[in-house]
Amino acid sequence: MSPFSILITIALYFVVLYTISYFTGRKADNAGFFSGNRRSPWYLVAFGTIGAAISGVTYISVPGMVAVSSFSYLQMVFGFAAGQLIIAFVLIPLYYKMNLVSIYEYLENRFGVSTYKTGAWFFFISKMLGASVRLFVVCIVLQLLVFEPMHLPFILNVFFTTGIVWLYTFRGGVKSVVWTDSLKTFCLIVSVGLTIYYISKNLGMNTRNIWSLIGDSDMSKTFFFSNINDKRFFWKQFLAGVFTTIAITGLDQDMMQRTLSCRNFRDARKNMITGGILQIFVNLLFLTLGVLLYIYISDKHIDLQAEGIVKADDVFPFLAMQFSPVVGVLFIIGLISAAYSAAGSALTALTTSFTVDILESSKTKTNDQVASIRKKVHAGMAIVMAIAIFIINILNNESVIQTVYKVASYTYGPLLGMFTFGIITQWKIRECWTPLVAIVSPIICLVLDINSKSWFNGYEFSHERLIFNALFTFIGLCLLIRRK
Repeated sequence: MSPFSILITIALYFVVLYTISYFTGRKADNAGFFSGNRRSPWYLVAFGTIGAAISGVTYISVPGMVAVSSFSYLQMVFGFAAGQLIIAFVLIPLYYKMNLVSIYEYLENRFGVSTYKTGAWFFFISKMLGASVRLFVVCIVLQLLVFEPMHLPFILNVFFTTGIVWLYTFRGGVKSVVWTDSLKTFCLIVSVGLTIYYISKNLGMNTRNIWSLIGDSDMSKTFFFSNINDKRFFWKQFLAGVFTTIAITGLDQDMMQRTLSCRNFRDARKNMITGGILQIFVNLLFLTLGVLLYIYISDKHIDLQAEGIVKADDVFPFLAMQFSPVVGVLFIIGLISAAYSAAGSALTALTTSFTVDILESSKTKTNDQVASIRKKVHAGMAIVMAIAIFIINILNNESVIQTVYKVASYTYGPLLGMFTFGIITQWKIRECWTPLVAIVSPIICLVLDINSKSWFNGYEFSHERLIFNALFTFIGLCLLIRRK
């Protein structure tokens, strides 16, 4: 595909997206931006959340990683589904009972202002880094396919990409996000399904042949129980999936903001359970695609190193563009659907949390003043995200999906520890020290991570960093318990 045809594809996609955003968000007030006026249909939220949970990171990285990790990622996906059950039956009723706009208001009611602000700032850092890494995926692909052939700098690419996200979310917030996410999820699933179909057809296989071939492949091995030091060990992956979902979904303003836009907690619960089940099947599609990509490479005797492909994240983009114009168009649509779904909701959530939690505008300002502040914060968040993407581009040196989860394990761990302590205990704490605990816990976890192989007989930390990080935060809060 030529750079011009790619730009045309993106432009047509965003004409449709912005049209939906305009009509769904044109009458949105502050309540519509922050919570969708609590009128979102649960099934629409459940379907749209799939695209937000998957993001451009999954779209690029999961198919490429099967050569090294096989289907081991599916162990973590099973953990995701189990974690969403816990969110559905523990956190969602609590949030609705307290009628929260920002979920971090729970920390203020349970502990006090210091813990509330700590939670809000940790979310801000976590989500800004996570969303920037996810949107970075789109930028590097667009740079390779569009901006570099046109001799345009990466910084222009970054501001173009974040500008689009700002454009279709600034008016309606979560009220628009719920509807646009559904469109993006539909495009994502269709693009992956049709890509699998076209590659299978090129290899001369039908549906029955595909599953037989994948089942016989070493890359389809899913469960790993033999070696606890292996990063693919089942209980590492599964438990990490459970706690990662609780942290980056149940304790994340971005993911919960859509859920809290449902009419009541029963609808929100149905949304969460349905989304968890559907996520298993969608991720299985991505893994299937990955196996087919490597089978195609082997069948056509393609030398990836000779083509300059050294990262697993580059395999799918390279083959999609080389395969055929149809697959190239499907790849572009799927990528922007996945990536912009996550980025749009993240920008909305960052705006909500900064306005409500950090500036506390809704407590002291009129509705008109809050709207004015919200619009300025929204633009500011887009600029900060653009700067973060540019810095990530300079520092990037490993698979993007691993980067996202590694960042999450350090930044969401204190949030998980604080919420767990608040929910399962009744103790009061000297909460002025909470920020110190939240900072020290990731540092301890980092020291253990760096030295784990020498200290623990070859054991390597994987995504379970999040669990230990939360545990250290929980223990730290126990040391702050007020005896009287």
